[in-house]
Amino acid sequence: MTDDRDLQGVDPYDAMDQEAERLYRFFTTIDDAVWSRPTRCAGWDVRDLLGHLRASEDYNRASLDGRVQDLLVQFGERGATDLDSANALGIADYADVPTDALAEDWHTVQADTCKRLRERDGGTIDSTVGEYSARWQACHLAAELATHADDMAVPGPANEEPARTQWRAAMSRFMLKEVKPDVAVSSDGGTTTYRAGDLSGTMSDADFVELVMARDPSDPTIGPDVRGALSMMS
Repeated sequence: MTDDRDLQGVDPYDAMDQEAERLYRFFTTIDDAVWSRPTRCAGWDVRDLLGHLRASEDYNRASLDGRVQDLLVQFGERGATDLDSANALGIADYADVPTDALAEDWHTVQADTCKRLRERDGGTIDSTVGEYSARWQACHLAAELATHADDMAVPGPANEEPARTQWRAAMSRFMLKEVKPDVAVSSDGGTTTYRAGDLSGTMSDADFVELVMARDPSDPTIGPDVRGALSMMS
């Protein structure tokens, strides 16, 4: 079982709520032109990302209801062969929903997901890998919401950023250890030290968060070998 000591003192449900509200404020206040603005997700604009977030809630509901395998079968019957093709189907499912209505629907469903996960704290939910910790799943979802907010350049108060980076780095250390148990990472006051095979070094927590989620770091000297080693997507 993955060591989750990195998550001590972190409330993933509060993090989910905070990131969801950050996104909701953005979706309900932006100008119409922003919906077609490109994001860091290749080929997706802001409207596509909203559709992706709403489609993701269909998976979250299936997890809470014990229906993940049924959902995967449905995607397979519709032609999905991998995560990318399943994501494309999810975006297409909500492409024709009026944008304002979709933002409200996503906000309502996401709040219910967080509430139900919090109620299951200490227990498990269904997942693609079988029974899985509700708390750990909340960490993954909070991290995804935060990453997608950054993908869209969603603004937020500057005074929130240090604490936001701190909990994101803690979740990123946990998630990377979960996927790549041979990679050693530790925190040291705003920086992350890593060792992956012959690779080792220290970087800012902010860059570490980006690498784990397969995004580009701010430090251009971080090479592709380190990027690949610290990505939980590769």
